[in-house]
Amino acid sequence: MSALAAITLSPQTFLAIVAASAVAGTLSATVRIGGLGAPAVVIELLLGVVLGPHVLGFHVSQFIQFFSDLGLGLLFYFAGYEIDLHRISGEPLRLALLGWALSLVIAYALGGLLAAAGVVISLLYTGSALSTTAIGTLIPILSDAGHLRTKIGTYLLAAGAVGEFGPVLLLTLILSAESTVHNALILVAFVAIVVAVAVLAQRSSRVTLPLLERTLESSSQLAVRWIVVLVFALAFLAFKLGLDLLLGGFAAGMITRQLLKTRELPAFESKLSAVGFGVFVPFFFIVSGMSLDVTPLVTSAGTIGKVFLFLGLFLVVRGAPALLLYRRVLERRERIALALLSSTQLPLVVAITELATSDGHMRPSTAAALVGAAALSTLIFPILGIRMSASAPVHHTAVEEA
Repeated sequence: MSALAAITLSPQTFLAIVAASAVAGTLSATVRIGGLGAPAVVIELLLGVVLGPHVLGFHVSQFIQFFSDLGLGLLFYFAGYEIDLHRISGEPLRLALLGWALSLVIAYALGGLLAAAGVVISLLYTGSALSTTAIGTLIPILSDAGHLRTKIGTYLLAAGAVGEFGPVLLLTLILSAESTVHNALILVAFVAIVVAVAVLAQRSSRVTLPLLERTLESSSQLAVRWIVVLVFALAFLAFKLGLDLLLGGFAAGMITRQLLKTRELPAFESKLSAVGFGVFVPFFFIVSGMSLDVTPLVTSAGTIGKVFLFLGLFLVVRGAPALLLYRRVLERRERIALALLSSTQLPLVVAITELATSDGHMRPSTAAALVGAAALSTLIFPILGIRMSASAPVHHTAVEEA
């Protein structure tokens, strides 16, 4: 085997990542923090740092990066799949849009102050990273805790959908080298193709859904196979159009949700979750940890200070609108829980910081601090948020019936 082929395939690195994924899942299932399982995504990120070039010396090859991109696409598929437009329409979606608009104003204002003080280089990239919500990361945590179908779960899904999809649009329209008008036209073309695919899937559902359902327990597994095709095809389309592949995964998830809205297929969801969270999604978080330059975190007290600064800013940017805007629809403890959960960040922070550092708009130390703060938010905020929501009155159907 040639040296180039060895670098491309990286079988040792592949095995190390697979093993790290299994270890992370085991620790998540056995280690309890605040009565909840330790978030697997945080463990995966930390194990990725250990595997990376700064500790054990494993490097990310193109082959490994390809698997990581597939994992990111599937992560956003699950985020899109959980967005039931009928469920979040009306008041939840209106408040979510208003809340994210307010978050964006606060984020860019704080980013401007940090840039003026010399703490960061670009207010645009820093502000965009502060304004995200990791709904794709929160979904398995909330589902395991039984909070996804509650009233606060509905409002969180809406806030998280906007807080994750909005920054993706920012990445596409504003944080790209191409002009905003060019990107907007490309985005319109992508949306038109997605709508066409959705209409075709819906019109053929009377024939296709019974066939997919019949094969759920057979070796053909048509539902899983065709959904994987849909995710990767739309991600590839987004990539070829110069858009972020996250849009492809997100769109595929929303198409699937709309297609299955009249049917409950727990077996399908279970099987696809096994493929996504058992194989591909861990690759993204582990590889993200491997790619993270953690040297500033262990050599600079200033960088460590930035971690806690950004952690606090997450709460200000995403938490303050939740406390302010939801006073009429949620109890005080529910609003606090929503603020904490909405402030949980990670995947898009990783994506934005990677883009910013590669383009010279962010220092590696700032990127490390932002990702470190996002990892802490994933470790701390869901535990506190679920505890707050558990002590508040539980409403399972109020919003859904509205």
